[in-house]
Amino acid sequence: MGRAEAAAMIPGLALLWVAVLGGAAPSMPRLRLSFQELQAQHGLRTFRLERTCCYEALLLDEERGRLFVGAENHTECMNFVKLLHAYNRTHLLACGTGAFHPTCAFVEVGQRLEEPMLRLDLRRLEDGKGKSPYDPRHRAASVLVEPPELHSAPSPPQEPLVSLSSLAMSTGEELYSGVAADLMGRDFTIFRSLGQRPSLRTEPHDSRWLNGGRARTLLTPRLLLWPEPKFVKVFWIPESENPDDDKIYFFFRESAVEATPALGRLSVSRVGQICRDVFLLSSRDRWTPLLYAVFSTTSSIFQGSAVCVYSMNDVRRAFLGPFAHKEGPVHQWVSYQGRCPSKTFGTFSSTKDFPDDVIQFARNHPLMYNSVLPMGGRPLFQQVGAGYTFTQITADRVAAVDGYYDVLFIGTDAGTVLKVISVPKGGRPNAEGLLLEELHMFEDSAAVTSMQISSKRIPLHRCAAHGRACAECCLARDPYCAWDGAACTRFQASGKRRFRRQDVRNGDPSTLCTGDSSHPALLERKVFGVEGGSAFLECEPRSLQARVEWTFQRAGEAAYTQDAAPVAPPGPKLWYRDFLQLVEPGGGGTNSLRMCRPQPALRPPPPESRRKGRNRRTHAPEPRAERGPRSAAHW
Repeated sequence: MGRAEAAAMIPGLALLWVAVLGGAAPSMPRLRLSFQELQAQHGLRTFRLERTCCYEALLLDEERGRLFVGAENHTECMNFVKLLHAYNRTHLLACGTGAFHPTCAFVEVGQRLEEPMLRLDLRRLEDGKGKSPYDPRHRAASVLVEPPELHSAPSPPQEPLVSLSSLAMSTGEELYSGVAADLMGRDFTIFRSLGQRPSLRTEPHDSRWLNGGRARTLLTPRLLLWPEPKFVKVFWIPESENPDDDKIYFFFRESAVEATPALGRLSVSRVGQICRDVFLLSSRDRWTPLLYAVFSTTSSIFQGSAVCVYSMNDVRRAFLGPFAHKEGPVHQWVSYQGRCPSKTFGTFSSTKDFPDDVIQFARNHPLMYNSVLPMGGRPLFQQVGAGYTFTQITADRVAAVDGYYDVLFIGTDAGTVLKVISVPKGGRPNAEGLLLEELHMFEDSAAVTSMQISSKRIPLHRCAAHGRACAECCLARDPYCAWDGAACTRFQASGKRRFRRQDVRNGDPSTLCTGDSSHPALLERKVFGVEGGSAFLECEPRSLQARVEWTFQRAGEAAYTQDAAPVAPPGPKLWYRDFLQLVEPGGGGTNSLRMCRPQPALRPPPPESRRKGRNRRTHAPEPRAERGPRSAAHW
């Protein structure tokens, strides 16, 4: 590898830091919808194809209303499609494992939706090494970008039967990928391929660049490797109006080279920066997107997941900070205090002109010393002991009455999607995550492995499900929804309809819904009973975070109010034998107000104690759960 090529692919590595807090109970969603409810009322449709699985690679064509899915057709045997990119308006770039022989090809999909087409020339496949992993268990991440000096590309070929190299040379698109470059998964690399420039990669088998830890052998003849580095996502983020300043950011997880041997193997999350052509010297910093990432614990005792938000300003600041340096094997990692040759970068117009000392310094110091902390110094949203972990995340910025809000859709390994909004709290940049909905997307609770936001499929809002009153709509705090005077409907940020009531920041309907004559602010239900009688009280409102209160008053006595919200997370609706123990001596006291308290489930005995008696008459009857009144159904 020549000196110029190595300089163009020199990345910097920064540590993403997250502080997971424990001890808190998992947040409850305001709305929980089952798979059957989503399918019957909210347009959920499932796609299944026989003899296929592992739908990991998704490519959404929103303009033509198409979704391309990469999968595999035989378990542990044939081709696993790991990469899908829209190369132009008529062709897709698809790469897969190819039965442990990575292969890439172009797929013609047509230009118009009225003429569906999906054609692949199996006679003209190309080598996919450096683009797709060999093993389907290895994750890969890639992005297709335009080169810094994009020449005018010719029109798409009339015949789809073209080779990968010829089509790449005609358009100049470049593919940046993080992938395992060998069969055994020992050589992980960041690779640049396609395009008019020569292919480049990071230094092979250098733990300072990408570290996966050492392999281990179990009591089987099969060699098991650490599944790291684990590439998560790649982003192409412009730095300024000059395309030469653009950066490619790789987000991945690897074994920390800076960890002390006493701590053992330590897995950390990192972000790597790739300079496309020249190093960034000055920038007006106009592009400052927010980065949302999900993290999960690896401990079998403490189980939790968190969502952290990072600012690109903090990421850039870490890459402009000091380098991490280590004198020798027995020394600690410290901030580099010596002379940095990067101060002379401004005298060169391109990385191709860098002298040897600059190239050598960059090779020996790929790691930055400062970590990237999440905004606010803490996770935006976390779930501890919830029975699932976060797997995927996607975000949508929504315009509301009082500004813009980021709505996060978080996939879990239990087949659910959580809808969370980021609400400002105090001064910037502090914010808190508010859990709005929990959607069960799959009937068999399969893990969510990929997600794409589309306005044509599962709706992002379910305004009618929040309720039919102004207070219920405002308490939902959903930026997609607002009260229009008659119903809870989709909010449109336009000045034509001024009668819109919404309070996402505080969720206070006391002022917005005052004077609403169409529906009362509070739902009142009078229940009359006699001594010795019983009544049914519904204790689970539409919102799982709403509070229900029942007021009991005897003749000639003051009213007594009792909170009827469950102490534990609500389960099925509960029935109650009586209302405030009307006939119990001392009725109205604290001990008699056992309202909406979930009954503990009877645990089944251990398997060894389940023995059937020879004669039922010689055994005491088994305890039975308390039975409800005939007029009250057990939901």
